[in-house]
Formats: sequence, C-alpha cells, structure tokens
Amino acid sequence: MAHLPTHFHEPVHIAVIGGTGLQKLEGYHPVATVNPLTPWGHPSAPIHILKHNDVPIAFLSRHGQYHQFAPHEVNSRANIAALRSIGVRTVIAFSAVGSLQEDIRPRDFVVPDQIIDRTKGIRPFTFFEKGVVGHVGFADPFDGKIGKVVSDCGHALAGDGVRMHDKGTVVCMEGPQFSTRAESNLYRSWGGSVINMSALPEAKLAREAEMVYQMICMATDYDCWHSTEDVDVAMVMGHMEANSGNAKRLVGAVLDELSKSEHADLVKGTHWEGQSTGMLQFMTKEEGRGLVGVKNVEYLFPGVFGPPTEEKLGSMNE
Repeated sequence: MAHLPTHFHEPVHIAVIGGTGLQKLEGYHPVATVNPLTPWGHPSAPIHILKHNDVPIAFLSRHGQYHQFAPHEVNSRANIAALRSIGVRTVIAFSAVGSLQEDIRPRDFVVPDQIIDRTKGIRPFTFFEKGVVGHVGFADPFDGKIGKVVSDCGHALAGDGVRMHDKGTVVCMEGPQFSTRAESNLYRSWGGSVINMSALPEAKLAREAEMVYQMICMATDYDCWHSTEDVDVAMVMGHMEANSGNAKRLVGAVLDELSKSEHADLVKGTHWEGQSTGMLQFMTKEEGRGLVGVKNVEYLFPGVFGPPTEEKLGSMNE
C-alpha cells in the first residue's frame, strides 16, 4: 500500500484494532495510510483507511506491522490518541485469549463486560499527568450498546460455526509469559472468564479519550488450569489459523452493522462526550496546570481549556 495517499481528510469514526490473529482486514477498498505523530509518539503501525459501503474504516495493528511489539511494549497512548486525531470515536478491539472456564471452548468468541487488572504498572496508562489531573469512571469498562451489536452479529453467524458468549470478565495479565497453574486457578476462583495481555491500558485510555470501546475475544486455548498440557505458541497459533475465517466473518458483520445510518450517533460516541472534558476543566486549577500536560490534553480535546493567551502560558508550570 506504499502508493496510497498519506493523508485522509474525511473523518473516520470507526476503527478496528487488530491483535494476534487479526493482522489485517480483507475485502475492503484501501484509500489511504496515515501515521500521525502524537505527543506520545507514532502509533504501533501506520493506520490503514479502508472504505466499506462508502464508509471509511480505520485499521491499526496493535503489535506492529510485523508483530514486533510485546504486550508491555505496545504504545497504547499513541495508538488511541492517533485514532482519535483522525476522528475515530468507536474502537472494536480484537484479542486472542485463553479460556478460564470449561464452557468457553477454544475457537469460541466472548464479548466481555468486565476486566480484572493484573498488569504491573510497567505500561503508561493515562493521558492525564504532567500538571493535569483527571479521574474518569471505569466501573463498566466496555460499551454495552456496542457490545450488544457485536453479540447480535455473532449469534446471527451461529449457522456458520460462530459460537458467541455475551458476557465475561477478562483478566489482563502482564506477560509476555503465560500463567502458572496456581495463577490460572486463582483467576478462575475470582470469576475470570478469559485471560489476555492486551485489554489494558487500551480500554482505560479509550475511556479517557471519550471513545466507545469494545473488545472481541477469541479463545485459542484453555489456560493451563485445564490439564497438565502447557499452553504454548503452537497451540495458540493452531486454533487461530483454524478459526481465522470465523474471526474475519464476525468482524466484517460488526462493521457492516455499525456502518448503517441508524447507528450514526452511537459510533460517534455522543453518549461519552463530556465525560473527561467536563471534569478536566475544573479538576486542576489554571494556576497549577503544567504546560506539557495541557498541550497533551489539547491534542486529544482541542480547545478544552479555552484559547491560549500569553498570560495563561506564562502562569503554567513547565
């Protein structure tokens, strides 16, 4: 796609973040490849803009074009900020996961509604720092409205072999190693449904950026609680390759549905507008705001603090 334009001037409201098992979107018309420079750097890979039913869709490979970034190395802040900068307000995130429950079989899909955070603080996890303090609600980490669309699409594909679970709790671990058996059984006792290494901080950053976010999980193995057999890459890749057709059909069906005009307000994330900006405007007083923090937030929300003046800039802490 090197010959494609490197700028795209229409707003792109829907994005797919592809993980292990979904490295590209097929069957769509490529129109541009963009690589925005954000205050947090470039995204993991250039963002491909594709047209589907005359609706632009963005695709970003979470782990890089060549799957070169381990989960703890993914620049999630740059990924989310870059997508928002081109107009994206709805993110469908795909992830390969291990199953923590007997009834979630390898090759099943799960539309999670909760997360347990088992990352270790290695990954930068907020946009709000350096002189700007912000707190956002995260009680329900995924978007229930988009989640229902995804579930309905999955159930409609049951005849094609797609097996969908409407709810579940993702345990997000640090990795890149897989769990010990003791850890795996602990997460089961907590009510975990599936386990991955990618849900966070991606979901938290999307919430801070006032973006709709829903993950689609594809089980590639029973985590090591299930038997004496170790989870290894060959096992994971075997199930992913065998189920890749279903994964592509499911993601395609979701994009088909979200591209309909009846979902226009939903995919624009209008129900999340003001969740961060309303809080940011009064949380840190003007006199205490840091210049870097303000510039970073203004990249996400242009004009959130009002037009800059020399007096304001002079009063900010570096």
